[in-house]
Amino acid sequence: MPRGSVHAEKEEATFIQNICGGNEKLIKIHFYVQDVLDGPNPTVYEVARASITSNSPTGFGQVRVLDDVVTAGPESNSTTLGRAQGLITFSDLQVSALTMDLNIVFTSGKYNGSTICILGRNQINDEKRELAVVGGTGVFRFARGYAFSSTYSYDAEINYGVLEYTIYTTYVYNSKVRMYADV
Repeated sequence: MPRGSVHAEKEEATFIQNICGGNEKLIKIHFYVQDVLDGPNPTVYEVARASITSNSPTGFGQVRVLDDVVTAGPESNSTTLGRAQGLITFSDLQVSALTMDLNIVFTSGKYNGSTICILGRNQINDEKRELAVVGGTGVFRFARGYAFSSTYSYDAEINYGVLEYTIYTTYVYNSKVRMYADV
């Protein structure tokens, strides 16, 4: 066996034991996503469209990728917490709704190096949208919960939106697993 693998297996077993033993906490995380759709440095790009997309009132069949900045406050110069990276697909023929595959990648603060994975339907004209938290990495390994998303502001002239997210998710605590081992 490679050196350290027995130790790693014990750490993993401890982590699993903490989950099964009820060592989970529910936390609330609140942040903003700076959604730049146009201009010199957009963070959202169209990568595909269906033959119907141009004639669809809902943009059905359009696929976009994004790499938005996540901030602590709604201002673009607010403290950067990480990135919102993923794929959005316009997936409803009747109303403007997206299917989202979104990873919140924390690059600073106490969750630095961890991710939260969000999936689901986002009916973008609703004031408040609910999406599922289906997993994560690092601190958020085995995460589950839900996220509320809303449009904080949108400037149509420059095609710039600020989205507000509030996430309620679980994480394992009192684990003896070292989340960031030296390599």
